[in-house]
Amino acid sequence: MDQYLDYFINYLEVERGLSANTLSAYSRDLSAYSRYLVDVVGVKTPGEVRQPQVLAYLGVLKKRGLSARSRARNLSALRMFHRFLLREKYAELDPTALLESPRSVPALPRLLSQLQVEALLQAPQGDGVLALRDRAMLETLYATGMRVSELVGLKLTDLKLDIGCLNAFGKGGKQRLIPLGEVALEILHDYLQNGRPKLQKAEICHQVFLNRFGRPMSRQGFWKNLKRYAQQAGISYAVYPHMLRHSFATHLLENGADLRAVQAMLGHVDISTTQIYTHVIQERLKQLHQRYHPRG
Repeated sequence: MDQYLDYFINYLEVERGLSANTLSAYSRDLSAYSRYLVDVVGVKTPGEVRQPQVLAYLGVLKKRGLSARSRARNLSALRMFHRFLLREKYAELDPTALLESPRSVPALPRLLSQLQVEALLQAPQGDGVLALRDRAMLETLYATGMRVSELVGLKLTDLKLDIGCLNAFGKGGKQRLIPLGEVALEILHDYLQNGRPKLQKAEICHQVFLNRFGRPMSRQGFWKNLKRYAQQAGISYAVYPHMLRHSFATHLLENGADLRAVQAMLGHVDISTTQIYTHVIQERLKQLHQRYHPRG
């Protein structure tokens, strides 16, 4: 089974151009599926897999406590895998063809209030190079709504500071131009002039944000710093990088931004993905009504 899984991941990388993070997710889900088929069912080739075995695997995932959303994501990966096998004639049928995805109520994304964001952005204090870098990273992330992978992968050539924008490369390598805003632009300029040159070592590095060793900042390194700054800002619950992306979108819509414009800045292919933030606003209005209205 492993060789067919390798064929599929190679297809996703070469022909579909999926990102490293997406490839890793597919590989993780499908490796677990492959181990189940081989170790529990005794399957040796993909052509032996039938619908009852796929259903049994989804049942195992449910018993393990995976949500309907996670099981639907797994089934989506299985569908793509089996369709690939059928198309390439590694199998004679697709055992997932008639399966329905587990239904789930979409979870509303958790976000920060505008006051919490302001406190978070003010958390890195001082004129040290790391404080300059961290302020620039936080401001850039909130100003653009980028994914953290896009932030740490940002290169000097992606910056268009003369027009107050930057190029972000999202899923599938799709490029989009995002405005920065005056505050983020000023703080990013400060970091590039007074912080990054001191972090840059002899080895040439093209990424904008560097760690103390002069190498590109990692997602894990940024997340670790973010958690520390969230605590300093007095935020009592766990804060993760994507929360700033959610906050960016919601705050724009709350202040009257057009949904299509927010979709373009986030890099969403389908506007229904962006519409989740309108549900967030509606839910917050309901909570405010219930809390403050005499008959709420």
